Amino acid sequence: MTAALTTTTGARPGHGLQAVLFDMDGTLVDTERHWFATETAVMADLGFTLTAQHAEHLLGSPMERAVAYLISVSGLEVAPGELEQRINADMVRRLRDGVDLRPGAKRLLAEVDDAGVPCALVTASQRVIVDAVLPSIGAHHFRLTLAGDEIARTKPHPDPYLTAARRLDAEPWACVVVEDSPTGIAAGEAAGCAVLAVPSMTPIPPAPTRTVVGSLEEVDLAYLRDLARARVAR
Repeated sequence: MTAALTTTTGARPGHGLQAVLFDMDGTLVDTERHWFATETAVMADLGFTLTAQHAEHLLGSPMERAVAYLISVSGLEVAPGELEQRINADMVRRLRDGVDLRPGAKRLLAEVDDAGVPCALVTASQRVIVDAVLPSIGAHHFRLTLAGDEIARTKPHPDPYLTAARRLDAEPWACVVVEDSPTGIAAGEAAGCAVLAVPSMTPIPPAPTRTVVGSLEEVDLAYLRDLARARVAR
């Protein structure tokens, strides 16, 4: 598969903010609760009850890892491909009527877009899910969208963010990654980017390698530029 990529050239190397790399689920759109509801419903149909304690193991996980966890924890004899297909099909149905954006996401995307700063959508979700969600977010905000099934090693490996930065002609250390999950944050930190954590379903502790805020309503373009400058200075 080939990631969706426009022909617009990214920012040239410099010392400021060169690109913003956004996670999707739980960061820009309120889909994490839909994912867990979908996984709960599918597993219930198969005879296993998911509880809240399982949520932290599934949040932000790529499909392959989530499916492996569900099969392991349930002990069910179901083929990974079949379970993956069931979850994706149910999730797409839930997304057909649109999905709510997270607080502050619409304004921040518009502000970054208006300033001409290149943006990428970098997600562990598969392309079928990305295409179902993009109409709610606005595909025009992104010069690149990279799905979890379009790269050999997805989050928590740094590869998705390194790939996005490279395709936007940006240096990783001059990019800000915006994430909500431990898995995605680990990927952004491993890539050497400035990381802005906006927790959704799982608390994120502060650390020297990340900045934690309660909501994107607290963030504007100037804030992102400051994060990039601080990262470059380290």
